[in-house]
Amino acid sequence: MTPSALPWMPWLPAPADAQAMWDGFLRRLAHLPKVADVARKVRVGATPKEVVHRIDKLRLLHYLNDETPRFETPLLVVFALVNRPYILDLRPGKSVVSHFIQGGFNTYNLDWGVPSDGDRFLDMNDYINGYLDDMVDEVRQRCGVEQINLLGYCMGGSMSAMYTALHPHKVRNLIMLAAPVDWSSKDYLLGKWVDPGVFDVDQLIEVYGNAPADLLQGSFLMLKPVSTLVEKYFSFYENMENEKFLEDFFAMETWLNDNIPVAGEMFRQFVKYCMQQNRLIKGTLRIGGKPVNLRNVTCPVLNLTAQQDHLVPCGLSTPFNDAVGSADRTAINFPAGHIGLAVGSKANRDLWPRAVAWLAERSKPLTERTIDQPGRRA
Repeated sequence: MTPSALPWMPWLPAPADAQAMWDGFLRRLAHLPKVADVARKVRVGATPKEVVHRIDKLRLLHYLNDETPRFETPLLVVFALVNRPYILDLRPGKSVVSHFIQGGFNTYNLDWGVPSDGDRFLDMNDYINGYLDDMVDEVRQRCGVEQINLLGYCMGGSMSAMYTALHPHKVRNLIMLAAPVDWSSKDYLLGKWVDPGVFDVDQLIEVYGNAPADLLQGSFLMLKPVSTLVEKYFSFYENMENEKFLEDFFAMETWLNDNIPVAGEMFRQFVKYCMQQNRLIKGTLRIGGKPVNLRNVTCPVLNLTAQQDHLVPCGLSTPFNDAVGSADRTAINFPAGHIGLAVGSKANRDLWPRAVAWLAERSKPLTERTIDQPGRRA
């Protein structure tokens, strides 16, 4: 029996509407083989790249470009430890990396890799004064420069701020992207969940060794359960016949479900010292025995925040500009969400050209070919 033959009842759609809904369902059902084909063929990572350096699980990725960069100062992207870094180069038209490459920057990305059980004792000192410093030095050596530009996203931004405070002479410009530095406010869901009165991070790491990927993924999903578990599938159903939508949808789903654990001691220290005790903004954080003083960040700072960020509300990021010692501080609060800052169409159209222009004004132009000549310094 078709919907038009059903007896009409006040709480049901009118017969004509029901018939249209039924016809739409049948069209989408017929389109399922195409949906499966798009899902199978979708690729993430828009820009060609090569691995130019490895250390333990980490890889340094260099993005390839046929044209010579216009700026001598290269850019290193530092992502969080809880997801894969290709979100910043997801697809054509949704790639932060491509903006900087087209803007004339020699661009690198740090892939933290997947920690194993044997990495559970790696701590903040290992990651910031060890791994991150090694990658920064590798980029400096390859490009023959004394300083590089850093772009840190989310937790990677927090780590980039710590690194710049400890090694200010190696960083020419710092871009913070939805990066928390002040966890004094608890008026957001994740802040309530990590409250020391309800979350024993010591016990978690004692039991699991590393922070489990499934636990982290489940927590992020439950921050907006209706949006992430219900609404997006309604949108998927409505757009099953739109191939461009499907390609973007499956690319995002690939990234969202490509989760990795976080090294146990690093996770413990970040949660306890930063999220629970708020030591970074207070100036009481020590890494490798050295104080992390944000006043030592004297390079130009661009602080990008998202107005609809449910993971890192703006209030966790904006205090950074007042905490640093730099006289050149810029803040942009953009109408997007946490991930939308990187992959949103509006951000790629309006925000990232501004960020590239900001960096270009503060980066050293390339006056001679010093790119990728190991061992040479400008």
